Amino acid sequence: MTLRIATWNINSLRLRLPRLADLIAALAPDVICLQETKVPDDLFPAAEIAALGFPHIAHRGMKGYNGVAILARRPIAALAGFPDWCGKGDCRHLAVRLEAAGGPLDLHNFYVPAGGDIPDRDANPKFAHKLDFIAEARDFFARVPARRRTVLVGDLNIAPLENDVWSHRQLLGVVSHTPPETAGLNAWAATGFIDAVRHFVPAEEKHFTWWSYRNRDWRASDRGRRLDHIWVTPDLVPALQAETTLKDARDWPLASDHVPVAVTLDL
Repeated sequence: MTLRIATWNINSLRLRLPRLADLIAALAPDVICLQETKVPDDLFPAAEIAALGFPHIAHRGMKGYNGVAILARRPIAALAGFPDWCGKGDCRHLAVRLEAAGGPLDLHNFYVPAGGDIPDRDANPKFAHKLDFIAEARDFFARVPARRRTVLVGDLNIAPLENDVWSHRQLLGVVSHTPPETAGLNAWAATGFIDAVRHFVPAEEKHFTWWSYRNRDWRASDRGRRLDHIWVTPDLVPALQAETTLKDARDWPLASDHVPVAVTLDL
């Protein structure tokens, strides 16, 4: 049994619903995890998504910003027992369980706070919130160090490695690649996860999933960052078969500034 899981910061589900069909055509995923859906639950376009072949849906959303969703071809069951991260109730996490060969698989979908523009906890409450969110997630997952058959995906809004950004030297002081953020994300991953994308793409290679709208010719400048991630528990590493970062999606009409990322597991 193969299982392809895709993650994408869609940057408004209702605005880019046609692009979701493009993702499905390009990647043929079994599960899609979306971030920044920007749609309250009562307006979620479930019927339209079911018509695309994804009748099993879990979502948490709010008006105008944030929001996460998991879309699946096969049944999923929502998981409970997670914190209200930083006590803000801002729809940044969703977890489900799906049946798979070899037993159930738990899937977490996160949208980590962006953190604003100033990399200073005291001067920028948004940056403080981001660091606190990462620390709380790290502590939560550390309490189950032997977690198995778990996949964690999402827009984690941090590029942790030197080659996850176009210039390590120039971005060390820029939010998303500062030492407190990268150390925090690496500590979270160290609670029991393997970077599934870097399993296929060596750390020595540049690899990006986000390019700013401010770059008129994003391909020519290629000033990207790898903000979108897929992690798996070590027991799933032998099942990893392939990785796809759909870079061409950045050229789609009404494109998101993020591109979809997917891994295929042979379970």
